[in-house]
Amino acid sequence: MKLAFVFPGQGSQSVGMMAAYGDLAPIAGTLEEADQALGRPLSSVMSEGPAEALNVTTNTQPAMLAADVALWRAWLAAGGPRPVMVAGHSLGEYAALVAAEAVDFPSAMRLVAARALAMQDAVPPGVGAMAAILGLDASTLAQACEEAAQGEVVACCNLNAPGQIVIGGHKGAVERAMALARERGAKRAVPIAMSVPSHCELMRPAAAALAPALNATVFQPPHIAVIHNATVDVAGDAASIRLVLAEQLYRPVRWIETIEKMAMQGVTHVVECGPGKVLAAMVKRIAPTVEVLTLSDCAAFDAAITQLKGNA
Repeated sequence: MKLAFVFPGQGSQSVGMMAAYGDLAPIAGTLEEADQALGRPLSSVMSEGPAEALNVTTNTQPAMLAADVALWRAWLAAGGPRPVMVAGHSLGEYAALVAAEAVDFPSAMRLVAARALAMQDAVPPGVGAMAAILGLDASTLAQACEEAAQGEVVACCNLNAPGQIVIGGHKGAVERAMALARERGAKRAVPIAMSVPSHCELMRPAAAALAPALNATVFQPPHIAVIHNATVDVAGDAASIRLVLAEQLYRPVRWIETIEKMAMQGVTHVVECGPGKVLAAMVKRIAPTVEVLTLSDCAAFDAAITQLKGNA
C-alpha cells in the first residue's frame, strides 16, 4: 500500500459538520485551539451557524482548515497510518502543510484568516463570478474563455476532474463564457455561489496583500511531500512555500494533474481528510484504479482506519 491524503477546501462546509464525528478525540481540542488562534468563537459558527455566516469567506476558510486538521489529528490519535504524500484543494493546501509539519496549526489559522480577508477585499461584491462547466474539455473551454474576455478577465480556475472545470473572473465575462461553453457542447454551465472569484488574475492584488502575513509566518521543510496546486510540484523550503502560496491565489487549481502525479508515483490509496466526499468523487474520475476512502462521518472514519491499518 502507498497512501496519500487529500484535504478539501471551500465548498465542503456545512453547519454542524463536526457533529458527524461524535466525541472523536481530539476534535474538540482542535476547535478550541482554532478559536484561541483567531481570538473569536469560530467553532460556534461551525456548530450553530447560521449558514449565511459560515458561508462568508472569512469564516469558511478558517472553519475548513480547522475541520481538516481536527480530522487529521483524530486519524493519528486512532493509530491511522501516515501518508507518503499529501495535497489540498485550494484552501485545503494549508491543511496539507499542517499535516506535513511545514507550519504549526495556530500560525496556519491566522494566515488563512489573512488570506480570506485579502481575497474578500480584492474584488468588490458583484464584480466577480464563478461557474461550473460540465462536459467540456479544458482546451475548448480555455478558448471559449479567451473569446469571452473582451478586455475583462475570465479563465479556467479549478481543473477538478475530466469534464468538470470551474471558470471565474468578471461577472459579464463569465456569463459570456458560459454561453459559449453551452454552444460548444457543455452539458451544463452553472453559476457557483462564491463571494470571490478565486484562482484567476483578479486575485493578484490579494497575493500582494497576503505577502506580509506570509513573510511573518514561520515555515519548515515539510516532513511529508506536499504537492502544490499551482505547480503540481513539491516546495521544499520556506521561501518556495511562501511563493507558491501567493501564486496559488491567482493561478488555477491543477487538481487533475495532482492526482495523476500521485497515481504515477505509485499511490494505491487516497483518503479524503475532511467533511464530505467532494474530492473523493473527483479522485475516482481522475484515477479509477486508485482506491478512495473518506472520513465523512464516524462510520467512514472507523472503516478507513480498520482497512488501512490492515494494509499497512
